Amino acid sequence: MRTLFRFAVVLGFLGAGCASTAGPEANGDKMDKKLEADDMDSAQTPQDFAARVLEQGGRVDFVFEDQRPFAECHASTVVETDDGGLLCAWFGGTEEKDPDVAVWLSTFAEGAWSPPRRAAKVNETAHWNPVLFRDPAKGIFLFFKVGPDVPHWQTYWMRSADNGATWSDAVELVPGDVGGRGPVKNPPIILSDGAWLAPASTELKGWKPFADRSEDGGATWQRTADFEIDHKAIRGIGAIQPTFWESAPGQVHTLMRTAAGCVVRTDSRDGGRTWRPVYKTDLPNNNSGLCALGLEDGRVLLVYNPVGENWGPRTPLSLAVSSDNGAAWTILAHFENEEGEYSYPTIVRTSRGVAVSYTWKRERVRCWHIPLAAL
Repeated sequence: MRTLFRFAVVLGFLGAGCASTAGPEANGDKMDKKLEADDMDSAQTPQDFAARVLEQGGRVDFVFEDQRPFAECHASTVVETDDGGLLCAWFGGTEEKDPDVAVWLSTFAEGAWSPPRRAAKVNETAHWNPVLFRDPAKGIFLFFKVGPDVPHWQTYWMRSADNGATWSDAVELVPGDVGGRGPVKNPPIILSDGAWLAPASTELKGWKPFADRSEDGGATWQRTADFEIDHKAIRGIGAIQPTFWESAPGQVHTLMRTAAGCVVRTDSRDGGRTWRPVYKTDLPNNNSGLCALGLEDGRVLLVYNPVGENWGPRTPLSLAVSSDNGAAWTILAHFENEEGEYSYPTIVRTSRGVAVSYTWKRERVRCWHIPLAAL
């Protein structure tokens, strides 16, 4: 009850300080319904939600246990393989930013996760934010950042044609780039026209989100302009780590992390080539990552920390749903609600439903495989 009360207070503060603004929205969306504090009370507890997932034939697993070849881990990513298994990747080492941090990978097959194996270490600087992505026609791709600090990191990528058993050599996504091209945290989406659209951002002299578009399966990339942000309306240093969904052909939407206490949004009507100015939503944000997924039935799912405080607690970690293209949201369930850090989620579509992975106290990675019947 103390946890629920704390977040009710945070959300009450948010109602006055981070309400949505009357900005431009695609398809006439109106960001005018507040996420009420009692949504927190009506949401399923982690225990009840796990029971429902298991009842419907899903799974809730730690990808590895305490015996692991790294002290800390963070920023997991998950994807389904061609044969219905899962791959999960994350960065791990002594601590985030340390030069021994590498990208690690585990495979779920025949009912169990494989022991972690080091997937990428291209030099002796820190590795960050792996992103797994599958194009059914081209295989599975692993993007990740490399560099001593975030503002100056570079993006590398690798490809697997055998569901993650072997990988190509890691190469720069855009040779010579400094600051980061391609996906920064969340996976690209494949648009209705077949193009890949990667949610991107940089952190050199402010936070600047943008989109990277590839029309040739990742061989070349076209960077958009940075999304326009009114810093008087949206306090802080900008927005980072977009997450995309496409609601209709060419109609693309993104939610983003900020230091302003709330999630912000923008929309594109031309397949992600140009974007409207960024505007606030009523979704709280604690300056931590979030991830959204558009379903075929029109619903949008969102995994995030519903905490409207800059650098606020990274708990609870919750699953919300919108039936009106992100105008209003309802929290369905909490993945975690105890003290500790539960953060940086990824949610992806699978043949049976959705898979969600996230950081569990920087000690483990947890993965839920949720059948659609449980939603």
